[in-house]
Amino acid sequence: METTQGANEGAQPGDDSRTSHRTRVGVVRETNADERRVALVPKIIPSLVKQGVQVVVEAGAGVGALIPDEAYEAAGATIGDPWQAEVVVKVAPPNDAEIAKLSRDQTLIGFLAPRNADNKIGALQDAGVRAFAVEAIPRISRAQVMDALSSQANVAGYKAVLLAASESTRFFPMLTTAAGTVKPATVLVLGVGVAGLQALATAKRLGARTTGYDVRPEVADQVRSVGAQWLDLGIDAAGEGGYARELTDDEKAQQQQALEDAIKGFDVVVTTALVPGRPAPRLVTAAAVEGMKPGSVIVDLAGETGGNCELTEPGKTVVRHDVTICSPLNLPATMPEHASELYSKNISALLELMLKDGRLEPDFGDQVIADSCVAGAPSRPADSEEQG
Repeated sequence: METTQGANEGAQPGDDSRTSHRTRVGVVRETNADERRVALVPKIIPSLVKQGVQVVVEAGAGVGALIPDEAYEAAGATIGDPWQAEVVVKVAPPNDAEIAKLSRDQTLIGFLAPRNADNKIGALQDAGVRAFAVEAIPRISRAQVMDALSSQANVAGYKAVLLAASESTRFFPMLTTAAGTVKPATVLVLGVGVAGLQALATAKRLGARTTGYDVRPEVADQVRSVGAQWLDLGIDAAGEGGYARELTDDEKAQQQQALEDAIKGFDVVVTTALVPGRPAPRLVTAAAVEGMKPGSVIVDLAGETGGNCELTEPGKTVVRHDVTICSPLNLPATMPEHASELYSKNISALLELMLKDGRLEPDFGDQVIADSCVAGAPSRPADSEEQG
C-alpha cells in the first residue's frame, strides 16, 4: 500500500494514475494593493476534496482576510504554486503579469470585467486560456448560489451605510433624552438592486427613515419589504437581466429635475445605480448637492464607472457645499472575512457544476456555463455551419 501511495503522489499531469484524474484548483494571492479578499476560504476546501479535487493555495493567499496558511493545510489543501493548476481561481481581474503565468488549456475563474473597455479577455483568448467571468453568470433561480455580483453587492450596501453614519454630523435613530428629542435621519437610496436593498435594510436597522428609488418600478414592493418608502417619479426603465436600461434624453431630463427636488430633503443619499458596460448615470447634480442641508452625506457606490453624483471624485472623500461626498472603490474588500466567505461559496458552487467525478468537464449545453465563459468557449455547431 505504501508503494502504491508513493507512486500516485509523484504522478505528473498526463500520467496514467489515479492522481491524473483529479483536477487541481489553484488559489492565488491577489496582487492589487487594495484587494484583501481571497477566492476560496478553508471552510469550503473539504467539500471540494470530497469530490476528488486537489486544492493548491499560494503562500499568503489568505493573509488579507486574516487566514493563515496553516488553516488551509488543516482543511486539506496544500501550499504551493497555484498557477500550475488546471483551474486557477481569483478575485480581481488578472493583470498582464498574471496572464503571463497562465498556460494554454488552463481554466481561469473570477471577476474579469468582460463589459469594461479595458478588459483582458482578448489577452486570455490569445493565451489559449478558458475563462469564466462571474459577472456573466445569468441571473436565474438555480444560479443564485453562484451569483458573486449579488454576494459582494450585499457587502457593499451594508458598508456604505456604515460609512454614511460615520461621516454624518447627525444621529441616524430618533433619540429621546432629558435634553430633548432628536429626529431620525432621512436616508434616500438611489438604485435598488442587491446593494440598494441591503443599504435600505441597514439604514432601517440603525433607526433612519428610509426611502428607495429606482427606474424599475417593479422593485417598489422589494423596497417596501425592507420597511422603506418608495419614491415614485413616474419613470419606467426596466431592462434585461434584472438591470435598468439606459434612459432616453427626455426621461433623463424628467428624472433629473424630479430627483434634484427630492434629494434636497434628505440627510443621506446612497447611490448604487449602474448600467453594465456604460458610464454610471448621473443622478445627483451639483445643484442638488448645493441644495442639501449642511452636514449631509452622499455615498456614491458607482465611482468605478464615473459615479452617480456630478461632484464625485472616485476613490476620494470630498466636501462640497458643506456636503460630504464619499466614493469608495472596491468596498467589499474592506470586509474581507465575510466577503471572501460569500465569494468562496459562489466559486465552489460554479466549480461543482463543472466537475464530474473529480474531473473538470464543463457542459456547454448548460446556460450558466455557456453564458459565463468569456474566452476559450468551444465552437457551436451553428457557428460551424454559418462559416461553411
